[in-house]
Amino acid sequence: MQEWLGAPGENKLTDWDISRDAPYFGFEIPDAPGKYFYVWLDAPIGYMGSFKNLCSKNGLDFNEYFKPDSTTELYHFIGKDILYFHALFWPAELAHAGFRTPTKIFAHGFLTVDGAKMSKSRGTFITAQSYLDTGLNPEWLRYYYAAKLSASMEDIDLNLEDFAARVNSDLVGKYVNIASRSAGFITKRFNSQLAPAAADLPAIKGIQEAASRVAELYEAREFGKAMREIMALTDAANQYVDSVKPWELAKHEGKELELHAACTNALNLFRLLTVLLKPILPVVAGKVEKFLNIAPLTWTDTGSLLAAGHGINTYEHLMTRVDAKLIEKLVEANKESLAPTQEQQSQQRHAEHQQNEVKAESPWEPFCNIDDFMKIDLRIARIANAEHVEGADKLVRLTLDVGNNETRNVFAGIKAAYDPAQLVGRLTVMVANLAPRKMKFGLSEGMVLAASDTEGKTPGIFLLSPDSGAQPGMRVK
Repeated sequence: MQEWLGAPGENKLTDWDISRDAPYFGFEIPDAPGKYFYVWLDAPIGYMGSFKNLCSKNGLDFNEYFKPDSTTELYHFIGKDILYFHALFWPAELAHAGFRTPTKIFAHGFLTVDGAKMSKSRGTFITAQSYLDTGLNPEWLRYYYAAKLSASMEDIDLNLEDFAARVNSDLVGKYVNIASRSAGFITKRFNSQLAPAAADLPAIKGIQEAASRVAELYEAREFGKAMREIMALTDAANQYVDSVKPWELAKHEGKELELHAACTNALNLFRLLTVLLKPILPVVAGKVEKFLNIAPLTWTDTGSLLAAGHGINTYEHLMTRVDAKLIEKLVEANKESLAPTQEQQSQQRHAEHQQNEVKAESPWEPFCNIDDFMKIDLRIARIANAEHVEGADKLVRLTLDVGNNETRNVFAGIKAAYDPAQLVGRLTVMVANLAPRKMKFGLSEGMVLAASDTEGKTPGIFLLSPDSGAQPGMRVK
């Protein structure tokens, strides 16, 4: 705020010119020919008018949201380029007009494409309509954005290759896979009815105990952290399914009770995970509710399980994988938009011109050559065990399965970001040919790769995770 108001005792505010000369769009000022109200002056009126119309259609009380003494939570979600108006001018307008100001203003960064600002002139412009017309699932994009969003105003990048890989791995390969591997046995072998669920199953208790943490992350707009938490729980659910192997139980006579219990537990895990993902995947959640034959899920449903004898409906595909051909089709559909053109300036873009653009400096230099890179041996590793290191503030001791019955002992400074118990079974990437380092707590035989924001805008440490299907010992190239 000091940028706008100045230091304590200083006043940097000046009069705000609320008029614009013709030619201009918008509303002409009465009794002032050729003069128009500045769009950022009348914009709140438009937003409030639209909301009042919504209230009248849905039986809501407009005044409960905007009256001065209202205690109703009211939030503005905006882009960082219009923070100036939402945080400075609009509160002044609202207060002067006798309305309350918002509870909070949530500002997020720009959407970039392959690291560049979305712009026709720069050839990085993809339309939402073309995304839908191509046949791409909106739920895919909702999840991808959620996985990258934080409470900061940091830009998020749409990388189409990464988009396909993340959706296919997380949503199809991990989440939906739990139901697809279990539902058929319930329908065909047990008359579509569930067995009693194991309420004390660690994977079930883990989700139930984590629900409050995930809720807090949602409310704090730490969507990326919430998705990582949910995917860690999804990994634990898949580990349970892999351990009981219902497809193997089905091959043996006398294993019906075990098969019934395994599939029932799997579907209960799937239902709990759906509750956590419903804010991001409402359409998929609706399909799950129909499939499981249940009422619309609410957050409190994490505290319960499906009863023994509950009947489910026949499983139908909930989500398909992202087809590379659809991505190609999307790019093709936007070739005209993606072709660089001369920048067309308009008065609608005035907000951008009134603020200083943040110029990103290249972080890549000095460059290395291919020979330098090939010296690094990156390998897929499975975390076989993780534990706190007594006397260490930041370290977690990892036992890494690197394939061929070989394990490595690695100390990683990730204690602040991860509960060791949640790391067991997770795949990650390690530097395999790093010289062993003797430490106070023992010998560290490598390094796991993690990401962090060196500028501190997005706090946290984030372990790298390979796509599903990767096996310990595989080399990363």
